Amino acid sequence: MEKSMTRIIFISICIIVILLITPISNFQSYASPPNESKEQVTLVAILEDQGDPERWDALIQPAIDELKMRHPDLNIRINYTTFPYDQAKTQMISEISNQTNVDLISLDQIWLGEFADNGLITDLTDRVKNWGRISDFYESNMDGNIYNNRIYGIWAWTDVRGIWYWKDMLSQAGVDPTSLRTWDGYIASAKKLNSILNPQGIEGIHLTGANHSPDLWYPYLWMLGGYIIEPRDGHPTKGVYWYPTYNGSEGLRAMEFIKSQVKAGITPQKEHFWGQEFLDRKFAVMIEALQHHIPLSNSEKKEEFEQRVGFIPMFPVPSLDNRNATLMGGWILSIPSTSVHKDLAWELITTILEPKILSPYLAAHANLPTQIPIGEGNYSQTAINIIPYYTQLIDMIESGYNRPNIQEYPQIADHIKQALNEVYYGIKEPKIALDDAASKSAKTLGW
Repeated sequence: MEKSMTRIIFISICIIVILLITPISNFQSYASPPNESKEQVTLVAILEDQGDPERWDALIQPAIDELKMRHPDLNIRINYTTFPYDQAKTQMISEISNQTNVDLISLDQIWLGEFADNGLITDLTDRVKNWGRISDFYESNMDGNIYNNRIYGIWAWTDVRGIWYWKDMLSQAGVDPTSLRTWDGYIASAKKLNSILNPQGIEGIHLTGANHSPDLWYPYLWMLGGYIIEPRDGHPTKGVYWYPTYNGSEGLRAMEFIKSQVKAGITPQKEHFWGQEFLDRKFAVMIEALQHHIPLSNSEKKEEFEQRVGFIPMFPVPSLDNRNATLMGGWILSIPSTSVHKDLAWELITTILEPKILSPYLAAHANLPTQIPIGEGNYSQTAINIIPYYTQLIDMIESGYNRPNIQEYPQIADHIKQALNEVYYGIKEPKIALDDAASKSAKTLGW
């Protein structure tokens, strides 16, 4: 018995000694081997920084977490890089053209045709049809996904522009806010506002004269029934192709309204700060997508803001019988042609677009949805509580128009911008300025 006990004690001591002298790393490696059964997958994305590179984390991380739950056999990571707007497109084109693996990009809606024409992005038409959710999207946003009758991305969020005004300033000048709804009323209001506010160092009405000035002119063209370009037969090489029509009678009337604003004392503003100049009370009235730049976070702040600032969900119209129009911008999620994980990238896009994931992000940054369930359903409540005039902004989506997404559009926009500058500063009359611009645009389009 004593020998047995002695033997047991001896063996126990030996085990303890072995444990003590064995390196701890070897012991852990043996006890908890890494899970080598999971496939390692890294998705690569290049994204426009939205003016705040870190904001993407709040959207991408919940989507990646959801993918991990659906694919327990995969160890999914995402490596994404952001660039400011003026660099993002160039970086995307460079990386994809060099055959770099990129699985996800965010495109300005107007870039879609250029990327599609050059084979840089994946045709998603069949995936979208099988997805079965496209009927959830506002009809006015659907065209932005399409190029040459094929779908190359999903428009994830948008914005609209309307008339914002300081209530106390209009009251001081004796201006009825409803007068801002028509062209004649807008001009008359500008004169009243300037006469009272200019001595205080305040401009009555803001007029955009910066690089994106065409964006604030297009709605006047559209509300009259005009278009920037339209298809025309007889192109020298392409048969039916796009032709500039913005210099038609509708465009001329729209440009005459710009001339009348300048004549009334509304000064074109070359510098643009996306609404901060209005929030700083340097202007009494401004047309802009101001909602993105109001630093609010709760219903109490929203209510206080709405007591001071009014909003009219429209651009001024020639008469109240005219249809309303506004410009919609926003971002499309697409899959580059060089992606080596196209199926998973598509699943990531559709996961990002799920209302439970996307709606908190949109509310936090005052972006507007392209999906009806987010704009008007249960998922809209947070946005309604914190974004000023949210319901009116959503109502404007129905009257929203898109800029062309053809490859030549940026050059056409430059031609229109030059025409606007020529009218702003009295260099040319509206008709001559528009005709000269349209002639350049026709050459750009190959006519």
